[in-house]
Amino acid sequence: MATDLSKYKFNHSMLRVKDPKASVKFYEFLGMKVINKMENPDSKFDLYFLAYDSPNALSHGKHWTDRQGIIELTHNYGTESDPEYKIANGNSDPYRGFGHVCISVDNIQAACARLEDAGYRFQKRLADGRMHHIAFALDPDDYWVEIISFNSVDATAEIKETRVESYRMHHTMIRVKDQEKSLAFYKDVMGMTHKHTLENAAAKFNLYFLGYGAAPTGGIDARTEGLLELTWNYGTEKDVDFKYHDGNAEPQGFGHICVTVDDLDAACTRFEERGVGWKKRLTEGRMKDVAFVLDPDGYWIEIVQNEAIRSRTGW
Repeated sequence: MATDLSKYKFNHSMLRVKDPKASVKFYEFLGMKVINKMENPDSKFDLYFLAYDSPNALSHGKHWTDRQGIIELTHNYGTESDPEYKIANGNSDPYRGFGHVCISVDNIQAACARLEDAGYRFQKRLADGRMHHIAFALDPDDYWVEIISFNSVDATAEIKETRVESYRMHHTMIRVKDQEKSLAFYKDVMGMTHKHTLENAAAKFNLYFLGYGAAPTGGIDARTEGLLELTWNYGTEKDVDFKYHDGNAEPQGFGHICVTVDDLDAACTRFEERGVGWKKRLTEGRMKDVAFVLDPDGYWIEIVQNEAIRSRTGW
């Protein structure tokens, strides 16, 4: 059976965390809900899958493998009590690579004020810098969480209330060395659609937004979920020694993105035919229901069966 790329979904982004209680509390404050938890006491780690799941959410009530816009938090037992343990957030040299996750909100002023009133920290407030339409909050491990608005932003307007039930998990950003190689990989191999480009020649970087489904007309809707943002800084492709940190080499932080597919065996056969680099084939290791493909920068892409289409693991 052939695999159908139209049924693929950008399911989740995995972040390692030091203290799961603090991290889950933060993302729940942003309106997310733990929709699945996988405990692995034998291997001494747990996985927490968080997503927007209000009645108005795009994937409300769906099986966790049949969604987009999930954040997976990975906790390795004991890190919460280790004073020396620290996550690499992907934004500090020499370990830059992963950039941020991004949520979109109904009223960005109120959303940011709510976070600040709760004692949460910011990498960039709305008033900071030149871009007054976006902010970056910090989660308990200093991962950056971009905040954008799906309504018009008026810095002089009176702050209104915000409803976390309306929020979306919009995109995940990773930095790439060679934009042409990465765009070709995510389009031709992973089956994503190039949905939008933001060029910033003055600052010498471009942003490319990709995801599953048709390309939109008139720009990206901030209410969308399941987008991948590739950030390319001009000139990195010409430096033979340049390399981004994949988050899985020490010091660790970001782990992978995950795509769920209609037929796991057929999808992996297709990847093999296209000569992808593998971190783990289905036949390797103990987990025979999970594969990991490598993108041109060495980022891991987990491949998992969409259980709503075909039951494989019973997850």
